[in-house]
Amino acid sequence: MKILVTGAAGFLGSRLITALLSGRDGLPISRIVAADTSSRQSDDPRVDCRTGTITGADFVTSIVERDVDVIYHLAAVLSGQAEAEFDLGMQVNVDATRNLLEACRRLKKAPRFVFASSLAVFGGPLPDVVPEDMLVLPQTSYGTEKAIAEFLVNEYSRRDVIDGIVCRLPTIAVRAAAPNSAMSSFVSGIIREPLAGIDSVCPVPLDTRIWISSPDVVIDNLVHAGRIPTAALGGRRALNLPGLCVTPSEMLASLERLGGAAARARVRCETDQRTMRMVGGWPGAFDVRRPLRLGFIADRDIDSVVRQFMAEARVQDAARPQ
Repeated sequence: MKILVTGAAGFLGSRLITALLSGRDGLPISRIVAADTSSRQSDDPRVDCRTGTITGADFVTSIVERDVDVIYHLAAVLSGQAEAEFDLGMQVNVDATRNLLEACRRLKKAPRFVFASSLAVFGGPLPDVVPEDMLVLPQTSYGTEKAIAEFLVNEYSRRDVIDGIVCRLPTIAVRAAAPNSAMSSFVSGIIREPLAGIDSVCPVPLDTRIWISSPDVVIDNLVHAGRIPTAALGGRRALNLPGLCVTPSEMLASLERLGGAAARARVRCETDQRTMRMVGGWPGAFDVRRPLRLGFIADRDIDSVVRQFMAEARVQDAARPQ
């Protein structure tokens, strides 16, 4: 099986490649083209690292090889940067997605195309639990760009150019990487930084509902999306991936239980109106009975999410040269 991953050097992309190479899903991987604007070299001979931008049609043509079986499209400009730099967000999140899809038109066989979308495609008045058939109504540039790309994936699938599946990802927590330009970056920061002895700020009210998923569970679900028969989707190619509905208050309570009172004391609350407007407009919970029936999974509880991060941090600390 030959796979292309865009955004391969990023937090999720690098983890996805590791998971695919592990063979734990039983699929024999012969080659992975790992494409990003920067390169993280791999010792595995099956990984072919390519450096370039998917906004360039020539680069896209070079990475979409004629015998590719699965494409994971993870590359994106994140929510905060997309809001601040509208042209860049449109170029990367919309135009570059179209570049990839157009490159697939010359292939003899339609590849599976797994598109990492976002819960930011929803907005406006929302019920407490968003149903499977809720119409998308984005209220941000990032959400709008992701919604446009979703429609493109559906259209190119209808024309049998690709065999697409749209995975609307929850907010990923806890990210081990440094803070990024996502407006939801604080969700990881209020756990990651205090456990490292660093002060952190929660910019939204403590009762704000947030839909999250751990990195391990998101990666398992992306791997599953690459192999599930899309006939099982019944024509509805977009899935709201399972997650946990938590509040910052519940996250900080978990931080105190597992990391101690001193860690909890490092988080202060300072409301940021811009962050609150954006994050507060996103769904806090979804009806995920359909994706669960299809074999996707969810985290058990917030303590298991925090424990996952703490265990990974201990492994990384032990691996650092003393």
